[in-house]
Amino acid sequence: MALPTELRLPREEPEESGGKPKSPDDAATLRALPGSWQPLGARYHVGADGRPGTNFAVWAGGAEEVELCLFDEADRETRLPLREQTFQVWHGHVPGVGPGTRYGFRVHGRWDPWTGARWNPAKLLLDPYARAVDGEFRLHDAVYGHVRTWPEADVADTVRDNRDSARHVPRSVVVHDTEDWSEDRRPKTPWADTVLYELHVRGFTRTMPGVPPELRGTYAGLGHPAAVDYLTRLGVTAVELLPVHQFADEEHLVRRGLTNYWGYNSVGYFAPHGGYSASGTRGGQVGEFKRMVQALHRAGIEVILDVVYNHTAEGGESGPTWSFRGLDNAGYYRLQPHNRRAYADFTGCGNTLDATQPQALRLITDSLRYWVTEMGVDGFRFDLASVLARAAYDVDMRAPFLSAVFQDPVLSRVKLIAEPWDVALGGYQVGNFPPLWTEWNDRYRDTVRDFWRGARPDVRELGYRLAGSSDLYQRAGRRPFASVNYVTAHDGFTLRDLVSYNEKHNEANGEENRDGSDDNHSWNHGAEGPTDSPSVNALRRRQLRNLMATLLLSTGVPMLLAGDEFGRTQGGNNNAYCQDNETGWLDWSMLDGEWRQLHALTARLIRLRREHPVLRQRAFFSGRPAHPGGLPDLTWFRPDGEEMTEADWYTPGATLAMLLAGDDLTERDARGDTVTDDSFLLILHGHHRGIRFTLPGLPWARRYETVVDTCAEHQATPDGRRLQAGETVTVPGRSLLLLRVCERDGLGQ
Repeated sequence: MALPTELRLPREEPEESGGKPKSPDDAATLRALPGSWQPLGARYHVGADGRPGTNFAVWAGGAEEVELCLFDEADRETRLPLREQTFQVWHGHVPGVGPGTRYGFRVHGRWDPWTGARWNPAKLLLDPYARAVDGEFRLHDAVYGHVRTWPEADVADTVRDNRDSARHVPRSVVVHDTEDWSEDRRPKTPWADTVLYELHVRGFTRTMPGVPPELRGTYAGLGHPAAVDYLTRLGVTAVELLPVHQFADEEHLVRRGLTNYWGYNSVGYFAPHGGYSASGTRGGQVGEFKRMVQALHRAGIEVILDVVYNHTAEGGESGPTWSFRGLDNAGYYRLQPHNRRAYADFTGCGNTLDATQPQALRLITDSLRYWVTEMGVDGFRFDLASVLARAAYDVDMRAPFLSAVFQDPVLSRVKLIAEPWDVALGGYQVGNFPPLWTEWNDRYRDTVRDFWRGARPDVRELGYRLAGSSDLYQRAGRRPFASVNYVTAHDGFTLRDLVSYNEKHNEANGEENRDGSDDNHSWNHGAEGPTDSPSVNALRRRQLRNLMATLLLSTGVPMLLAGDEFGRTQGGNNNAYCQDNETGWLDWSMLDGEWRQLHALTARLIRLRREHPVLRQRAFFSGRPAHPGGLPDLTWFRPDGEEMTEADWYTPGATLAMLLAGDDLTERDARGDTVTDDSFLLILHGHHRGIRFTLPGLPWARRYETVVDTCAEHQATPDGRRLQAGETVTVPGRSLLLLRVCERDGLGQ
């Protein structure tokens, strides 16, 4: 028996209209003139005749008809056919339509999922170029292009659903923002001087003292003087914001009464997420976001967005039809080559945005340029960036997206950070992205974690990571700042949980603790979770100091996770993506207690980086003097104070010392003159027993001064203890020392 491809069900009638959607009172005066096919989206302007209006343009390749749907204040719908089509762009100019108008599209075409065609005019679609989105996504059956109740499982997504989805989907909004950017001054911090701080817009200020309650959890809250002042005093140079593109919640979360708190489920690549707006969602979120950026820029802080162009919130073939699927399914998504009904999934999220298709690539690059040129952001961190580097199937560093970014006069000048992996075969690409790109370095993360928990047989890997990971990044002309060093990030344990739990505890996510990584490289130090043991708690605090100091004293670009500087905990949840509550929010009351000392150490370490160029190298170490008579730029030492040999790198051990020579010509001052820096000896000892360490003598030093000692609980000011070169000192178990060379060759430095 032939199976139907269309099933007519009772239409969902809007409550306000009592039947077929009615037109606004002045609908008779609305008409779509030809307009222009570019730029895409909705652009309000005043014509030469003085009459205002809005031009609408949407790409819908293969469509047979496109209707512009305008909604009045009573949510009544007026449909205007867009008669003009240029280069597959449907367009029209509508006089009298101004900012704040809500709209969407209905697209007619073939329904043939077997060939990838999924047009369905019953579904109201968001404009992919909408600059604001108003309303909520409701996962009613009517928002799916296919009938979800069809009994035959093998054709469940192939029978078209003709119910109107308008009641259950948000509207695009016409935006005409006139925010004044004339006073904005971008910080333009060099990569080598950058200290990243990863935060969640909502979670960062949700309970923050000093931020008015009505602004907490919003863009305005992050731009408030209380929030900006905290970031300035900590010393970070850039905030990396978890996704702020308009996103939606997945059905499995909605059914469990949860939300996608992190936001890695984008559906509007030009629209600031409305849920973070204190100014409403009829366009006010745009100006509010810009004012937040301006406030951070005035404080010298750059704004970097975590962006998710690898997949969209529409999911796999059984997902809802909100935008891209209804405009041109095959034009936006990667479909299986031998089964066009199904999606190629390199993301683990059901679909993959196809950056090899011209229109999808244009969408991504247009979006990126918009956020730079009109929203003021300074760079991007690309979620699952290997997806964007896939050509036909395999990862190719000459893929269209990477090539487009490389030659783009706007995008090639901003900070670009890759999460250099995806979930498919061949997706792990750490160290392989081309120049211009930096990368999240998970090998740094795992190596540092393992060293401090005593899980490394020797110090070979640690040496590479401390010195900028030249084994990964030196080829192809890249620099040490290609490595974004991190110990924790949003995805995984917080720093405190890393030293407090052996196992993940994600029961609150509703997936029976199956979600989240099981490979955490963590250690609870003898008790799982909170404990009253003074010795366990003291060791945990020391390990936090060890981890933080290692991160901020390593060559490369350090990234901190918000709250780690004062002992934030998620109760052992290493996948808090759906925890929009105290688990996911920062608890600012912790700054008033015992964790204040960790915060003080973090701020002091960041200040040390800023004051000493030798701690933020712009080029890889050579092991040779930079000028005649100088010291090698980097020297490695054994505990007996002698230089390490090749064999020493292969000898089991948990102690590593490195001397960074600051007498090399490391930096130029504002006048262009070369300046020198202090030299530092960094000692890391990861074994549980203490060790006797002989401080290197001449030609490296005559005397040393203690700058950081992680055995000390109080770290607000330097230790200042003087030590003689050649002296043998006891380095306690699991501790870190940073010593400044205060005298060499009889000359003070």
